[in-house]
Amino acid sequence: QVQLVESGGGLVQAGDSLRLSCAASDRTFSTYTMAWFRQAPGKEREYVAGIRWSGESTNYADSVKGRFTISRDNAKNTLYLQMNSLKPEDTAVYYCAAVHGRLTQWRLPQSKDEYAYWGQGTQVTVSS
Repeated sequence: QVQLVESGGGLVQAGDSLRLSCAASDRTFSTYTMAWFRQAPGKEREYVAGIRWSGESTNYADSVKGRFTISRDNAKNTLYLQMNSLKPEDTAVYYCAAVHGRLTQWRLPQSKDEYAYWGQGTQVTVSS
């Protein structure tokens, strides 16, 4: 069972950048498909970006495409989300999530129901 711990959130102004990190406890991190989700107050948790276990395939929600970049360092058991050109509507708690690659195979699921492991979240607040 993998444990996930996010960090890097904070309060920034519109147009600024932040990099979120998600440290995984499991030495088999490289076998997990990973994703970032976010949840704003009063809204459903929504998919932001995902990356396959090998890192060669990624996808993004339309709302962040071209501004956010998901990446992973399997040697460091760490997932990243580089967020540029932040907007007030990006304000949310950001969560990393994991599911074993054998369950997803070639897919990059965008449904939160497919992810078995979650971090505690990190708050990102973007002021206008």
